[in-house]
Amino acid sequence: MADPASYRPGSGEIPTQPGVYRFRDEFGRVIYVGKAKNLRNRLNSYFQKPQQLAPKTYAMVHTGASVEWTVVGSEMESLQLEYTWIKQYTPRFNIMYRDDKSYPYMAVSMADRFPRAQVTRGAKKKGTRYFGPFSQAWAIRETLDSLLRVFPVRTCTRSVFKRAEQAGRPCLLGYIDKCSAPCVGRISEEDHKDLADQLCRFMAGDSEKYIRKLTSTMETAAENMEFEHAARLRDDIAALRKAFERNAVVLSDSVDADLFAFHEDELEAAAQVFHVRGGRIRGQRGWIVERVEDLSAPEMVEQLLQQVYGESAVTMASAPVDAELNLNEIPRNVLVPVMPENAEQLQEWLSGLRGSKVTISVPQRGERVQLMGTVADNAKQALSLHKSRRAGDLTTRSASLQELQEALDLPDALMRIECYDISHVQGTNVVASMVVFEDGLPRKSDYRKFSIRGEAARDDTASMYDVITRRFKRHLAEQQERESSPQASGEVDQSEATEPAKFAYPPNLVVVDGGPPQVAAAQQALDDLGVTDVHVVGLAKRLEEIWVPDDDFPVILPRSSHGLFLLQRLRDEAHRFAITFHRSKRGKAMLASALDGVEGLGKAKREALLKEFGSLKAIREASAEDLTRAQGIGPRLAEKIRAHLSTDAEHSEDSGPVSE
Repeated sequence: MADPASYRPGSGEIPTQPGVYRFRDEFGRVIYVGKAKNLRNRLNSYFQKPQQLAPKTYAMVHTGASVEWTVVGSEMESLQLEYTWIKQYTPRFNIMYRDDKSYPYMAVSMADRFPRAQVTRGAKKKGTRYFGPFSQAWAIRETLDSLLRVFPVRTCTRSVFKRAEQAGRPCLLGYIDKCSAPCVGRISEEDHKDLADQLCRFMAGDSEKYIRKLTSTMETAAENMEFEHAARLRDDIAALRKAFERNAVVLSDSVDADLFAFHEDELEAAAQVFHVRGGRIRGQRGWIVERVEDLSAPEMVEQLLQQVYGESAVTMASAPVDAELNLNEIPRNVLVPVMPENAEQLQEWLSGLRGSKVTISVPQRGERVQLMGTVADNAKQALSLHKSRRAGDLTTRSASLQELQEALDLPDALMRIECYDISHVQGTNVVASMVVFEDGLPRKSDYRKFSIRGEAARDDTASMYDVITRRFKRHLAEQQERESSPQASGEVDQSEATEPAKFAYPPNLVVVDGGPPQVAAAQQALDDLGVTDVHVVGLAKRLEEIWVPDDDFPVILPRSSHGLFLLQRLRDEAHRFAITFHRSKRGKAMLASALDGVEGLGKAKREALLKEFGSLKAIREASAEDLTRAQGIGPRLAEKIRAHLSTDAEHSEDSGPVSE
């Protein structure tokens, strides 16, 4: 650990104005970001008596190698800059609120020719409208099933849709009137989009208005003695009310609010939010956070609001106006268990993001206090469930890392492990992957892919030597650059972003997929570069043996070993990542070579063809009329593509082997 006195700035050098500060470690990584009304008072508190600091703050100060700060004009500016830096650097000693699970949304792909309604998780796509999040996937599936009676939009995948379109026969949902069957032309493209738009408007909050309209139409039909039509409308209204009433009424109809609550212990905290729109609970989310910094309840509320609404603002800004769920928007009222210290600045910031006034308050009486108690109960249950699940995971990870360190006789704890794998088909399209595990968990933001060409692609050992050399050359270059301009504590401009590149962090252990030849190649690459503080092992697939450089016998771990299981996970993840890249590269190469020579067909149009049809085989089988469905492909170009592929297929058949 570093001595804080070695990088402590002089007290007179630190200004007394408000500002934001950041600590960096010996590799230049930002490990903590904070803000202060008086920078001098706050920073001096870290260095005057470090031994009296809380344990986690003590660890942060002793991990640091420099501290730098930026003076701002107001507390409002410091709030914005602190959020920006935390988002940019993800410091290890800052509290980071992450969803404790991936929540399901109902999505309607309005950008498609025939929009599709589905239940989905994960990243948002441009041109798709999302509704949720919902705490249970079955709840939104039941809701969607009820809504399809009134809004029978397409729910099938692209392959099912194309199969029905080619067969001229709809799927089961088309026969039971839960799909309008655009695949066989029962509804026009424009009418189907209008139907999808009605579904979106219903989910976005026009439900009561739409139900009242249907009720009026039903009464008119009954008066005109159109009883069959009126009965169908009656059943539609019942289905809509069933879907609508899943969300309990908890507040008055005019209330739009987000209610936050916490439950915490010494090590972790759980946060929950209920999204109330129009007086009904429309969604719920939860976060679990490790208490890596000592924060009071008001400070935790401030950090939570910063990260949740800052992230929502980024999402809304990067998507079309109508493409995101209204729950991601900031409501007029934000209810919290305790008021943050700088509530006025937070309200001003949130009001700026929303475009109108936002009020932060603590419920005092009535139905809001009761609902806040429910949110707090959810947070308590979430933390209890997380701890019961995490206990086994944390123990297992710690045991596997320690067991691996002892089995390989390594001097340092295995904080970072990198694994490399080579993928190719008979020496063509050779690629390599690098996956990273930190503290026994994947760190996907640090994964890397390598394309290997020339002499390095002649065999696996040459490819492994090339990849290790390229990776650690970058590390040495960045290390040399860092040493030539050593870190120093002091003031910096807020626009400076000198976070070191990912390759700047050396691993404790390099794992290669293979036996002694691959291990020797990797070790030779490190020796040639003069890297002596990184250890290399190889995991052979056949007997799961661990090979160490310059050793005639492998290390054998028991089949039930946690350490062996960790290495297998690393190897399998590297293999998955490598083969995914290889398939992508091979597919593009095949498509490019098959369509080379077609006049007027450039890269963009080739990609449009691949996106529309999915494979070269499907493009070969498509008619000229089908090819025009791809963006930028007209009738004349489609005929050229058909003629070219027909000629290419005949040539392949003529030149192929007659027998095996």
